[in-house]
This record gives sequence, structure tokens and C-alpha cells, in this order.
Amino acid sequence: MHDDLPIETRRFRELRLELNLTQQAFSDALQIKGSLADIERLLQIYSINPLWMFGESRQKYLYEDGSVLPKVITLDSDQTGNIALINVKASAGYAHNLQDTEWYESLPAFSLPLPEYRNASFRAFQVQGDSMLPSLQPGEWVIARAEEKLSGIADGYIYVVVLPDTIVVKKVVKSRAGLQLISLNAIYPVIEANAQDVSEVWRVTAKITSNLEQPASSIEDLTREMREGFVSLRSLFDNGKQ
Repeated sequence: MHDDLPIETRRFRELRLELNLTQQAFSDALQIKGSLADIERLLQIYSINPLWMFGESRQKYLYEDGSVLPKVITLDSDQTGNIALINVKASAGYAHNLQDTEWYESLPAFSLPLPEYRNASFRAFQVQGDSMLPSLQPGEWVIARAEEKLSGIADGYIYVVVLPDTIVVKKVVKSRAGLQLISLNAIYPVIEANAQDVSEVWRVTAKITSNLEQPASSIEDLTREMREGFVSLRSLFDNGKQ
């Protein structure tokens, strides 16, 4: 019978029973009258993972060991998760607004009617700088899925990592202290991030680009082309001496 109820209603009931509270006592604790629909207050008082409330995560509480879950999820008018857009300007204040629901509501957002963008929390971040060339150009967008814990990170994949004062898009490798953040552009050094400094991690699943030109050659491609050119010149020179 309870399976017919919306997922958030079932989550409310599960949490109330876990806390050993009557419905009225639970309602009083949330400072609401005759309703248990104040999800935002529930999340703040009991530090509940918003993804768990909507059936998108098995982790109930936000502050578990190694948790890098987003503190706020964005919903459309149908209470379905949408994809907030974090442009370069917004990214400057992102790390300081992780729990500010009004700030998130001010951001543009969209939805994708594709099955791979269901049952998880996604955000879109704009790429800044040239540290991820040639794969990611400045101004392009990456769509990324929220990770629950640092232990869930897959080495060698590209992630959006939220640090105390900045957001970076890097290839990530787990280390003893936390994470190694690696640029694809070899002129940039590896960043060592301590685990306690990582607020959120989002795995890049796709990118949005308006650059449909031929991609720039990598250093390896240019080196190979130069080597092939030298071989051709030497062959011509040797043939000319005969």
C-alpha cells in the first residue's frame, strides 16, 4: 500500500519512524501545522541528503565519511530534477553558496528527456581557461553527474571538483591525501587536493559546444607530423644525391 505513495512521502515516513516520533511530534519539530511537506526545513534540521528524499541516492544523511553530495538539488515545477547552468560568472560564487537555495533558484536550468539523465542529479558547468585542451575548449559546457563519495571516483576520468574557493574541471586520480587534479594541457602542474577541502564532485558525462571546426592537433599529433615531414625531406635529399 505504501509503495503507491510518492517517494518523498515514503521517505518522510521512514525518517519519522527512525526518529521514533509521532506524526504530530515530527510536524512540531519542523514547525509546520498539519503538513509534512516542508522538505527544505527537514533537510536543514536533520541534515538529510536531498537526493535520498527523491529516491536518487541510498545515502540518507549528508555528512557521512567522505561524502561529496550536493547540499541542494534543483527541481522543476513537476518536482523533477533539472540541470542548473553554472556559467563562468556564477562559478566564482558557487563554493560560497552550496546551501543557499535562493541562489540556486536564480540560476537558469533545463531538462533533458533522455533516460541517462534520470534518477541522478546533474549540473552543467562552463569551462574556463585552456587547461583541458584539446578535449575541452574555453567557453564550452560540461554536463556532470553528482558523486556520493570520494571512494566512488573512477581514476582517469574527467570531473568537476568544488574546492573552498574555486571550481575546477580536471582529470582525477585518487591519492592517499585526497585527489590529484590533472590538466590535459601539459603546461599546467598537477594540483593536490586534500579530501577535507573537496565539497562536491561531479563526473563529466557530456559536453555542449558550438565549436564544430576541426579539433586542434595534440602535441603528439604535431610531433608525429613533424617527424613524418623530416623523413620525407630526407628521402627527397637522398634521392637527389643519386
